[in-house]
Amino acid sequence: MTTLLIVEDEIKTGTYLKQGLQEAGYDVTLVNDGRQGLEHILQQRYDLIILDVMLPSLDGWDILRQMRMARHEEPVLFLTARDNVSEKIKGLDLGADDYLLKPFDFAELLARIRTQLRRNRSLASGMYEIADLVMDISRRSVSRSGKKIHLSTKEFVLLELLLQRRGEVLPRNLISSLVWNINFESDTNVIDVAVRRLRSKVDDDFNPKLIHTVRGIGYVLEIREE
Repeated sequence: MTTLLIVEDEIKTGTYLKQGLQEAGYDVTLVNDGRQGLEHILQQRYDLIILDVMLPSLDGWDILRQMRMARHEEPVLFLTARDNVSEKIKGLDLGADDYLLKPFDFAELLARIRTQLRRNRSLASGMYEIADLVMDISRRSVSRSGKKIHLSTKEFVLLELLLQRRGEVLPRNLISSLVWNINFESDTNVIDVAVRRLRSKVDDDFNPKLIHTVRGIGYVLEIREE
């Protein structure tokens, strides 16, 4: 059974999450204190960890920093009431895998958990697949319908990011931070040009189209119904 750890100090929220996730078929452990949460993480392995940011005794940032230093690479999903891009980037730089803003829809939480678990299995196997697109990380190869696609280093990293976070809309500034390690000015079109080049290679000659523009925000990789 898939094991989840929830570190959440709001008793009502934590109880709601635990009950809902147990009903969804997960084996769930709930703790309400940051330091206790870190002890649980360091003592055993979980398939996924759900972390609140603001916690007593040890906040989510410190928990994440210490678990990554201890080489615990379990996926971490942050729950936060702060809709702040700079904080999201801080968390991602520390090694977080996803964010969900409070208040949230439980169905969306389940979808994000499934996405992270699927991504973790893909990382373990070194493969990503969606529709007829296949990325082999170990061989640094990409193909669609069995046809090999040649990508530059940055195009490969960009596609890997989109595949890792398939179904999630990624803002342009987040893409620039994760792929280029810099923040481009909002009036530049560097990200748009890079995505357009990638799309020309992996989408233009194939169906279904996988890379989609979300106007005014960024991009998402997913299969959409025609």
